[in-house]
Amino acid sequence: MKHQSLKKYLFIVLLSCFAITALMAQDVSITVNASVNKRKISPYIYGRNNTFDKPSRFYKDAGLRFSRMNGGNNATKYNWRKKISSHPDWYNNVYDNDWDKSAKTVSTTYPDMQQMYAFQLIGRVASSKNYNFNDWGFNQSKYWFGLGQNLAGGGLVNTTDTLNGSKALKEGDINLYTQEWPADSTVNILNHWFGENGLGLNKNQFYYWSMDNEPDVWNGTHDDVMKTLISASAFMDRYIETAKKARALFPEIKICGPVTTSEWQWYKWGNESIRINGIYYSWLEYFIKRCADEEKASGVRVLDVVDIHNYPWAKNGDVDALQLHRMYYDTKYVYAGANGLFSINGGWDTSLNKEYIFKRLNDWLTKYFGVNNGITLGVSEWSPASSDPNVASVVYGSHLGTFANNGVELFSPWSWCNGMWETLHLYSRYAKNNSVSSKSSLESTVSAYTTVNDATDSMTVIIVNRDMSSARNVTVNLNEFSVTDGSYSTLQLSSLPSAETFVSHTKNALKANSVTVNSNSFSITVPSLSTTAVILLKSTSTGVQEIKSQTDDIKVYPNPATDKIEVSINSNVAELTEVAILDQSGRKIQTLETYYNGYSPLTMNVSALSGGFYLLSVKNSHYSSTSKFFKLK
Repeated sequence: MKHQSLKKYLFIVLLSCFAITALMAQDVSITVNASVNKRKISPYIYGRNNTFDKPSRFYKDAGLRFSRMNGGNNATKYNWRKKISSHPDWYNNVYDNDWDKSAKTVSTTYPDMQQMYAFQLIGRVASSKNYNFNDWGFNQSKYWFGLGQNLAGGGLVNTTDTLNGSKALKEGDINLYTQEWPADSTVNILNHWFGENGLGLNKNQFYYWSMDNEPDVWNGTHDDVMKTLISASAFMDRYIETAKKARALFPEIKICGPVTTSEWQWYKWGNESIRINGIYYSWLEYFIKRCADEEKASGVRVLDVVDIHNYPWAKNGDVDALQLHRMYYDTKYVYAGANGLFSINGGWDTSLNKEYIFKRLNDWLTKYFGVNNGITLGVSEWSPASSDPNVASVVYGSHLGTFANNGVELFSPWSWCNGMWETLHLYSRYAKNNSVSSKSSLESTVSAYTTVNDATDSMTVIIVNRDMSSARNVTVNLNEFSVTDGSYSTLQLSSLPSAETFVSHTKNALKANSVTVNSNSFSITVPSLSTTAVILLKSTSTGVQEIKSQTDDIKVYPNPATDKIEVSINSNVAELTEVAILDQSGRKIQTLETYYNGYSPLTMNVSALSGGFYLLSVKNSHYSSTSKFFKLK
């Protein structure tokens, strides 16, 4: 009997192993429908925070379209008149910080990029560098536990109390290094930049403005000027006054707020319980209600983008990080980092662990502003919650796909890990400008993010495999998009090394291959932790690709040229393209085959050419045209 029981036990274990193996190897079916849920993708989800410390070509090649330039906490006490700010994490010392210069430089170098700066709402900004704590004389400006002590303005350093290292023995006098800064002062940067006697900046590159930064924790980050956090109502008064004055100066402005700190602050303003007529409101619901009430009362829109920060918690490491894209809209996803959410109804209910924060925000916007209100959503600070390049790449890609599908307006990660430049390049260069429906039979593990151009004759299917250990066999069925049977190009990111691999549009980790489409379906095996773009073209009624013959619509610059030229063409279809240089007799002397992404200029090295006139030919399956340029000796 013992042997029979053992055999039965081993048989059950063996069956279980087979079941687990089958589950791990489960094939995935994806259905794409090009006529369902077609919506424009905001190019500003292809963004990031802070500096440009690489050659300009790097960012252009990567496809960066949005940059939040205000510096986060360092924006709160920025004085645009004196071009200085106070550093909250470095003794509150005042330092040079020139937004004029950075705005000019970025707008000139990247004319198609949106930049985000900020208004100051805390009420005081930096005024003088004369009262800084002598950090060099103290310890040669090294990092130590007391960096947060309020020492600017004559404070006395505390070197012994490690438990309360952020508290100085004597705090500095804020009147020595800061000054009052009302709403009129902060919004007048708009006149300074765009006004009649201003710098002459193009305001079309500066639509988006942060309403300060993380005001819900000012009593921590800026406790020198705000020891006790003001009430939610008092903050809203400041917010509304500033927003209305900004709108008066710049009607087209995109006001982005409230720039909340984290998941806790999405729902709680300090320790306050916000109640109106006996009804409890979580912080973001109250924020939206106050903005809606003001718009109804004054007719002035004071909110365009609900902007939050998110530094998510991956409780179980990478396995959780790979699911974090679901915390925005998925009503079934249990987020391990839920915390403030438990207080959403005024009590403390830990059963409320399904975050879906963006769906909640959209529901509140509909409740208080009505349907089709035109207010969008954004995340202006974020971290992928993993430093592994392959995980970070997939996590970031999952966010880009989710945000594209749901019409998110802007996305600018604060933490930037290896693998993310590769992902940004793949999405911003090869995805089209409209998302359409994709449904996976195993959505939590393998997703497809499908995009089409405006004419719906070009399609990119981006397949993301979040499985950390197994490749997946995927079958994609295409509906409302007829593709001629044949071979089509694929581009794939997988097995990324620990070092950064992205260098340029032509030097990166993308692996080119192909897939065969038959009867509007294709099958592909995607590796573990991979992102694969499949680039498709719609067939015409005759089964061949339509070719448009055009002339005089190629822009070549600089012209005359020295070593490189950039070629802009009148086509929005992303595909493999041939650029050829011909002499005046029509003989090809130089050829480049490259992928054109539908909007970015093509670059060609002409340094080897002799001086004189040349013909430039550009051809692909949707476009054919020729132009001239002159090469300097």
